[in-house]
Amino acid sequence: MLNRRDMLLATAAAGFAAAGGLPSSALAREGEVAKLNALLDDIMAKQLRQSPETATGLGLDTGDLGWTKSLLGDRSFAAIEAGKVQTARQLAALRAIDRRALKGMDAANYDTVEFVLAVQDEANRKFTYGGGGSGAPYVLSQLTGSYQSMPDFLDTQHGIETRADAEAYLSRMEGFARLMDQETALAKADFADGVIPPDFVIDKALIQMRAFADTPTAEAPLVVSIARRTKEKKIAGDWVGEASRLYEGSVLPALKRQIALLESARAKATHEAGVWRLKDGADYYATSLKTYTTSTLTPDEIHQLGLDLVKSLSAEADKLFKSIGMSKGTVGQRMAELAKDIYPNTDAAKEQLIKDLNQKVVFIQKQLPAYFGALPKAPLEIRRVPKAIEAGAPAGYYNSPSLDGKRPGIYWINLRDTKEQPKFYLSTLTAHEGIPGHHLQLSISNEAKGLPMIRKVIGFSGYTEGWALYAEQLAVEMGVYKTDPRGHLGMLHDALFRAVRLVVDTGMHAKKWSREQAIKYMVDTIGDEESGAITEIERYVVWPGQACSYMIGKITWLRARAKAKKALGKAFDIREFHDAGLLSGMTPLTVLERVIDDYIVSKGGKVS
Repeated sequence: MLNRRDMLLATAAAGFAAAGGLPSSALAREGEVAKLNALLDDIMAKQLRQSPETATGLGLDTGDLGWTKSLLGDRSFAAIEAGKVQTARQLAALRAIDRRALKGMDAANYDTVEFVLAVQDEANRKFTYGGGGSGAPYVLSQLTGSYQSMPDFLDTQHGIETRADAEAYLSRMEGFARLMDQETALAKADFADGVIPPDFVIDKALIQMRAFADTPTAEAPLVVSIARRTKEKKIAGDWVGEASRLYEGSVLPALKRQIALLESARAKATHEAGVWRLKDGADYYATSLKTYTTSTLTPDEIHQLGLDLVKSLSAEADKLFKSIGMSKGTVGQRMAELAKDIYPNTDAAKEQLIKDLNQKVVFIQKQLPAYFGALPKAPLEIRRVPKAIEAGAPAGYYNSPSLDGKRPGIYWINLRDTKEQPKFYLSTLTAHEGIPGHHLQLSISNEAKGLPMIRKVIGFSGYTEGWALYAEQLAVEMGVYKTDPRGHLGMLHDALFRAVRLVVDTGMHAKKWSREQAIKYMVDTIGDEESGAITEIERYVVWPGQACSYMIGKITWLRARAKAKKALGKAFDIREFHDAGLLSGMTPLTVLERVIDDYIVSKGGKVS
């Protein structure tokens, strides 16, 4: 039975054929497009069934998908194996469609989904640890595991408007305990196979887990969240009592089983940082790089690119430093000097910091119409990273708004210690996480018309992080630092920071650098506080390859823009360029380059 969309496609094709409206070649093309759209719809439907959190994250857990709101995904061994089989079948079904018959966005849709399925299938066939796939070898760490993400998900993404929503929240609390036990089983199997996180990763994860476990039930975020929100909505019931019983009877015991497992593995853990020490580690890293960067660059090529960029960006920063009278010491030492200007490490000062960031957002918003045709409708909120997870969380990150427009985009900033958030680079962090970075790009992707739903779900670190890093440089062109050379140095600091990432990520995972060697290189090169550098380096340890996606993505965006400017000359319009790249949705970088080539041709330019 065809769904309504497929019936419309089939009816339209039949109508054109009866009227003689399309030649046989065009009919063939329409047939392949219909097959593609039907397959993409089927892939999306399966994604929502297997990951109910996805429906909630997109704001789709109502109506026909209301059943998803009380459920969480399945990380059992059986579910993982079934997922591998499904991925292989979906890839085969996609490749059975004639790619040559597809044009424009249909071709981009095909190429994007084909890349995802192909790299996932490759990793599924090669590697068993980390729950399958690539890019995250450890099921439990300071950044992986549902203990780290689920309380925040339930508080900020699971909406509570009705009694049914509150009951679904309680059901998900039970599911959370089950999910932790499934992760414990996966991690235990990995440990038996020698895949144990480094000692410092276990230590950081245990700090966070114990802080979670030691929180009194009445103060636990999971309990406080449902209590606060049912009270706000005047939903009668003993929600605190129900949540407390589930918390103490299910959630805490499952968490304590994870703690016990990590404690038992700690004595067997080594201090080696890189995945090279794991089974097929070199291949795992290469596949992870392909997954995150969506490029074909080798670890050696990326390492050398990083070294070259560190040299050129340091020279640029040195010149700007001298223009403001700072000529003594290395670039890193001078960056460290600027970093002494911080907000006091008090809650009141941290509230003021967030107010100041909101003022920066207002200024940038006024500049957007000169650089973008499509502008986001979703609002942006700036929030502090929850204290319970700030020990291992990055400096800043972003949560996309829901598709229904009810939940805003959220830019989270880590304020555990204001020494790690110097004033001189807060503007750049805001451009990256907020606008014109992640919030603008992801909101436009969500709001774009004509994209299949699966295209709004699939993300690519090379595209999204590359855009956000490109946005940092675009902020210079937009005049954000026109009267603020220190802020401009903050932008160069962050560009240099991303170049350093290329060096240290490949250094640890391909060249056997130690954690300490990577930390020292980062601190010496960009002058950051050692505590912040430690958080960053330990992040790269558990997400091998991800940190490389930023700079590689930025270079691709800049190269595509330069190509379009050269091809179109005076006809080049930066608003049209940005719209072409953003309204096409998130893609692998190779597909982005083809999208821009199509844009150039559509404007009368030639592609070499």
